[in-house]
Amino acid sequence: MCGIMGYIGPKNAVPILIEGLKKLEYRGYDSAGIAILENNKLNISKKQGRLHNLEKEIENGAPEGQVGIGHTRWATHGSPSDFNSHPHCDCNNQIAVVHNGIIENYLPLKEWLIEQGHIFQSETDTEVLPHLLEHYYAGNLEKAMQQVLAKVEGSFACAACTSQEPHKLVAARQDSPLILGLGKGENFIASDIPAILNYTRDTYILSDGEMAVITRENIKITDFTGNPVEKEVFHVTWDAVAAEKGGFDHFMLKEIHEQPKAIRETLSGRISEDGGKVVLNEVKIPEELLANINKIAIVACGTAYHAGLVGKYVMERVLGIPVETDIASEFRYRDPLINEKTLVLVISQSGETADTRAALREAKRKGARVVAITNVVGSSVSREADDVIYTWAGPEIAVASTKAYITQLVAIYLFTIFIGQKLKLISEGEAAQLLGQLRQLPKQTEEIIAGKEEIHRLAKHIADWDDVFFIGRSLDYAVALEGSLKLKEISYIHAEAYAAGELKHGTLALIVPGIPVISLVTQEEVYDKTVSNIKEVKARDAFVIAVAFAGKSEIEKVVDQVIYLPRTATLIAPILAVIPLQLIAYYAAVLRGADVDKPRNLAKSVTVE
Repeated sequence: MCGIMGYIGPKNAVPILIEGLKKLEYRGYDSAGIAILENNKLNISKKQGRLHNLEKEIENGAPEGQVGIGHTRWATHGSPSDFNSHPHCDCNNQIAVVHNGIIENYLPLKEWLIEQGHIFQSETDTEVLPHLLEHYYAGNLEKAMQQVLAKVEGSFACAACTSQEPHKLVAARQDSPLILGLGKGENFIASDIPAILNYTRDTYILSDGEMAVITRENIKITDFTGNPVEKEVFHVTWDAVAAEKGGFDHFMLKEIHEQPKAIRETLSGRISEDGGKVVLNEVKIPEELLANINKIAIVACGTAYHAGLVGKYVMERVLGIPVETDIASEFRYRDPLINEKTLVLVISQSGETADTRAALREAKRKGARVVAITNVVGSSVSREADDVIYTWAGPEIAVASTKAYITQLVAIYLFTIFIGQKLKLISEGEAAQLLGQLRQLPKQTEEIIAGKEEIHRLAKHIADWDDVFFIGRSLDYAVALEGSLKLKEISYIHAEAYAAGELKHGTLALIVPGIPVISLVTQEEVYDKTVSNIKEVKARDAFVIAVAFAGKSEIEKVVDQVIYLPRTATLIAPILAVIPLQLIAYYAAVLRGADVDKPRNLAKSVTVE
């Protein structure tokens, strides 16, 4: 993986491919390349590093052609290098392929192809694809691709072209996103919508097991065996500006500022006019099934997993139903104890996270009802789950998730209250109170963001350190985990989050004079306990920054600095408490000169296991 772009039409394909790949940079990558059909010959350029390296490579004597495919690669098989970059070719340099995902059976296929006389140039799993196409090619790239798809196993989105059929592109999808853009006399292939928004808003979103043959005037979609598939055109309604920085220095800062709007959008239409009931028409769990649920399992990865940890606390408190949280990559390998009486909630921003998809399928195999929370309409997770709650966060470009996380939390609260009302586990008064607090969140979020300069000042102390600790109890601990992840993934500061009560079991040995400790103190029932833990690190001269509700001025007596939050219900505090932590991570990364939107070694949509 990470980004695919393809073009066929009357224009020079090179600038279109480069521009499209730039719009996919947010997915993370370590090399880039393009293949252009020029005078019925393949012209391939590829380079390790950022796209500007590729642009520099081709600026003198750039290829010109009206058909081409491009790729930004995030290394999985083989180190980042020029020769491991995509596109990859067959032995005769007549077929080129770009590919996201992993070909799981590439090794036996490669060994078999070598026995047939094929010579490989890279360390990648992808290179088996052009050689397989070469092996099966008999004048028809579509037929050859069908034979290849019958051979390969794993996850993939791929696009191919050949100098033997210079007016055609072929693409296929299995467990990795791929969309087709519909133009006038031209058509496009891409991993994600932002890559093609400058050219068209009409798209086909390929589903698993589908392939397409693309010409200038036509797109034909079939299954892997050639049976025709009818697709509805998906018209993109959000503005292309939404995929740009909009005057901010980084996408991450822009997306932090977009959180009030994202919360409003996710709440929109989901609270009754009288403010007392959750309306989730998209969730159609039969009431008899819901009444028999004896356990909820929440499964996700990374930031989404931290949202799930908040969900565990919230659901158990409101519903009184046992809740397990699992990292998706571990879920199916421990043979989870789930059945038809288990409700499984999977959370994924992209809806394409490979480990989360695999967990979803395992849950369904065991008979569980699966509800998905995702941001992407038409994604794999949204199609395969029994019920879907969309987070209307809009496109999130920065690799470090902010507004997607916030809206996942909002969706969890709505879903929890929804179940509570269906099963009569929450009183009308309590539901109305929580919903009222949720409706206040956009304004309160704006208030926190308005104080970003004070947070910027605090970040200067943190940026000078290579180690930072986050502590909290109860729901604050779940937020501490997310704050820690944000800081380390974009600033490269080593950060650890601990349940505050665990400090005395070893971590205090790491507290040295001046070291930053960020303490969340929003949970009233453990407030005094957390203050005691703060005193333990202050006794060892740590520099403590507290995140607390406005009105808790007594906290100033035991810490060095306080970030105050607008008052809300302690149950809902995680939505507000995480925002200062996002800003601390952002400013610390900027002060240290890190590439905020494209942190090293990370990808936005992790489509491999």
